[in-house]
Amino acid sequence: MAAKIKKGDKVVVLTGRDKGRTGEVVQVMPKDERALVRGINIVKRHQRQTANQEGGIISKELPVHLSNLAVADPKDGKPTRVGFKVLEDGRKVRFAKRSGDLIDG
Repeated sequence: MAAKIKKGDKVVVLTGRDKGRTGEVVQVMPKDERALVRGINIVKRHQRQTANQEGGIISKELPVHLSNLAVADPKDGKPTRVGFKVLEDGRKVRFAKRSGDLIDG
């Protein structure tokens, strides 16, 4: 199945603590059905000091389930569903069902 959310996409969080916030997808993990989004789902973790890393409390992003994310519409930034269509030149592209705009141009 084709990926509806890809690395580099601007996404909106639909549920959870960060509901309504937007961010850019850094990494997609299709096997786990999760995505790492910059600035979303940040938690604090205690880090033990090692020879090449300092210790203390660090903030890091944890993956978010794909069902809790929606692609942001290129026109207004609101969440939209993703559709696929084949252009005249034979390319298969994603488009926003909300506005009809192409997502990956």
